[in-house]
Amino acid sequence: MVSTAEHRFIKLNLITIIATLVLILAGGIVRSTGSGMGCPDWPKCFDQYIPPTDISQLPEGYKEKYVAGRLAKNAKFAKLLDKMGKNDLAERIRHDESITVPEEFNVAKTWTEYVNRLTGALTGFLLLALTVLSFAYRKKASRIITLSFLNIIVVGFQAWLGSIVVSTNLLAWIVTVHMLLALVMLAILVYTYNYAKTLGREDVVVISRLVWLRVLIVVTILAGVLQVILGTEVRETIDVIAKAALSVRADWVDKVGSVFIFHRDMAILVAILNVMVYKVVMDKFGGRATELRVGNAVLLVLLIQIVTGVILANFALPPYAQALHILFSTVLFTLQYYLYLLVYNANSYRQH
Repeated sequence: MVSTAEHRFIKLNLITIIATLVLILAGGIVRSTGSGMGCPDWPKCFDQYIPPTDISQLPEGYKEKYVAGRLAKNAKFAKLLDKMGKNDLAERIRHDESITVPEEFNVAKTWTEYVNRLTGALTGFLLLALTVLSFAYRKKASRIITLSFLNIIVVGFQAWLGSIVVSTNLLAWIVTVHMLLALVMLAILVYTYNYAKTLGREDVVVISRLVWLRVLIVVTILAGVLQVILGTEVRETIDVIAKAALSVRADWVDKVGSVFIFHRDMAILVAILNVMVYKVVMDKFGGRATELRVGNAVLLVLLIQIVTGVILANFALPPYAQALHILFSTVLFTLQYYLYLLVYNANSYRQH
């Protein structure tokens, strides 16, 4: 029997998953439009709680002020890298001349970044509320409390890392870690959502001999994560090409090299693996089983990923396609992991 408090936790958990995906979309829009420095300070934006809409509203000497702040932040980060033994990387940050170039005010970029921050703040508050509600499980599922606390730590570190991503001109490896941490956040949320729902279920149907299917799903998830990493590397390479300004946008993809070819070929493997998983799920779980519905969603999202990938490769990397490609890569991971948990529990809802 699910208590009212537990029902609230499950409902808020699902809302938080959706909010996290919206945050990833907002971050993808910021990234694809180059709006990361649209608000050069934090937590305010141009020293204001409501961003300016005209250059006349900016504080005097704002360019010099925010470049100095950025340099100070990077100096602290470089010291941290020194302590970690990353001296070469620290020196690169200290001597990166592009960091000293002030950003020109652009109202569209400013408000794009501001909306991203608001979305991040909302997600943070939802995670805090979710942690409070998780205490409904203190007697029968303490791991839900532990994981909810862990996600607050992850999102806090993620917020700090996001500021470093922008401040250091999207330092390559940080972008990859930033993306992988987003997947960790989603994995924790999906796990607590599924575990909380499983605790309250009574209509469980056990289906045997699913170990090999679980293995296949794990392999598919790992291939998808590798594909995400390759995608970030492709984007990082494109950032370097764009920064060099040696060719027109339509030629950028052609100049990426082997990492793009690997990313493209890996997409074929990911598609094949997902189709294999779907075929087995369709055979094992009939009717209106939750597993089958999630499998249908996986195929739909996979199709969207393929379409956005083709658009990116052949139509000069339009920003909207970049943002959607990032979003649906994380939606695909979310659905795949949820499907794994459902199959792992070897049960399904059946509507009679």
